[in-house]
Amino acid sequence: MSSQFGLLKVRRFAPFFGTQFLGAFNDNLFKNALIVLLTFQAAKWTAIAPGVLTNLAAGIFILPFFLFSATAGQLADKYDKAKLARLVKLLEILIMAVALVGFSLHSLSVLLSALFLLGLHSTLFGPVKYAILPQHLREDELVGGNALVEAGTFVAILVGTLAGGLLAGAADHPVWVAYAGLVVALLGYLCSRGIPTAPPPAPELQVSLNPLSETWRNIGFARENRTVFLSILGISWFWLYGALFLAQFPAYAKDVLGGSETSVTLLLAVFTIGIGLGSLLCERLSAGHVEIGLVPFGSIGLTLFGIDLAFASPTRLPAGVPLSLGGLLALHETWRVLFDLFALGLFGGFFIVPLYALIQLRSAPEMRARIIAANNILKALFMVVGSLAAAGLLGDGLSIPALFGVAAVCNAAVAVYIYSLVPEFMLRFIAWLLIHSIYRLRQQGAANIPEEGPAVLICNHVSFVDPLVIAAASRRPIRFVMDYRIYRTPLIGFIFRHMHAIPIAPAREDAAMLEAAFEEVARALGAGELVAIFPEGRITDNGELYPFRPGVQRIVERTPVPVIPLALQGLWGSFFSRKDGPAMSKPLRRGLFSKIALTVGRPVAPEAATPEHLQEIVTGLRGDWR
Repeated sequence: MSSQFGLLKVRRFAPFFGTQFLGAFNDNLFKNALIVLLTFQAAKWTAIAPGVLTNLAAGIFILPFFLFSATAGQLADKYDKAKLARLVKLLEILIMAVALVGFSLHSLSVLLSALFLLGLHSTLFGPVKYAILPQHLREDELVGGNALVEAGTFVAILVGTLAGGLLAGAADHPVWVAYAGLVVALLGYLCSRGIPTAPPPAPELQVSLNPLSETWRNIGFARENRTVFLSILGISWFWLYGALFLAQFPAYAKDVLGGSETSVTLLLAVFTIGIGLGSLLCERLSAGHVEIGLVPFGSIGLTLFGIDLAFASPTRLPAGVPLSLGGLLALHETWRVLFDLFALGLFGGFFIVPLYALIQLRSAPEMRARIIAANNILKALFMVVGSLAAAGLLGDGLSIPALFGVAAVCNAAVAVYIYSLVPEFMLRFIAWLLIHSIYRLRQQGAANIPEEGPAVLICNHVSFVDPLVIAAASRRPIRFVMDYRIYRTPLIGFIFRHMHAIPIAPAREDAAMLEAAFEEVARALGAGELVAIFPEGRITDNGELYPFRPGVQRIVERTPVPVIPLALQGLWGSFFSRKDGPAMSKPLRRGLFSKIALTVGRPVAPEAATPEHLQEIVTGLRGDWR
């Protein structure tokens, strides 16, 4: 994780990180302080019931996301994001001044207005926060940057919530809450002055102030790329899921665990630490690249540990309630609950960080901020719907542990739905799992695979999982040309069909399929895709390379594109190879975590891509390690 923490030392990230951290901290400091005051000192402020007030405050804070997100996205696409960040921080200082007036005058209406403006502050900063990262970070830094932002945001939420509660309860006069917020806002502004310029991608954009039409238009931009839109839905669902759990912590701690007020802080801290650690681990588990294979891994954990939390929850209150923090930790049931909450946060980090990075990477730069604004709108909508659904279920008599179980089952259903629409997520997960369980993959020269544009990849053919290993090493989807018999294999064939592999047959067996394969390859290359082919035409049964066939030469004569040579090493003798008999006949004959390697050579010009020349290159890349 050293590489991502190194970003905290560079100017293109550190000032922005400090700005967003202090902003999230201040939002939660003021919001929680106000909620605590309205809960425990409501009579001093108004005759409205405390329960109504706290829900009113939550609604007021989230309302600007619906009203102004569309405008915020337009502004972030039209103007320099660094300048916008500084203006937003100046607005935050003014908001804290309004809060100071509200506390000084003991005016609830002024304080609620300040809360609404803080929601506006977060709304305006949201598109800047995520759209600026791809402008200042390289692609291999994007996951690490997003991981730090997500971890920092949740830590800021935790610390800000605790600080707000302490200030509201400990200060002689609540005006100190505003003074503290004012200091934090000033520090945030000073940090923002160090953010490097981020030129606008669409300076000619005409800003429309109509929230309804612009909201619909922004959602339309997001829907243009199916993967991006479903990633937005996935992020929105995660916030619904997480907010549903967080909202139940006070009642769960009191009515299920039998704890005191401090136990709520314990639950929040464990959950937050899990998210922070999961976010930071994403960079290491994805080798610095955007690895969407972690998303299904995260959704599996969110489901399993959500269900386990429902079963782990005590069915009756322990004796001596309310228990002190020490008394609660003395119960063995508590530790299973805390582990489940930590795991939920951990897998939540695996789930959400790659999705944010994927949206940033695959959104068109000129409308990236507006797409992120659409994400903010849908995220807020999902959270409101989730809160209403939870309130309705609890009102009908459902217990909090049962609510957790229902949410976990719904999470599984949502995951299956999304992965059925975009199989790329699950396919990347299978490839990622393969090279992190059965194998340990070492890559060399992966940067030679072009980040955009068409190319033909060629490689020696050692095992049935060669395409998955190559796919795991590539940042881009690859169309594999493969023997039709492998394509039709029940289990592996299912995976390859969803990878949009291209089946091919020898002319003597099926001349029509052969011609159809070459036509599909030409279409794929014409569309700018990567196509991979194994020129030997078969999986080796002796560990050595068979003569390369002329299919690659025919492909590049029709569509002149670069040819990228690759060499697999270490797969000979593994479960999926044909050493000592048929493949997949001797389970784990090399054990788990056996070392393999993929070496990528420099591109070969199409006119030089003869079978003999390509075989010579691949043989050299492979060396003596089979």
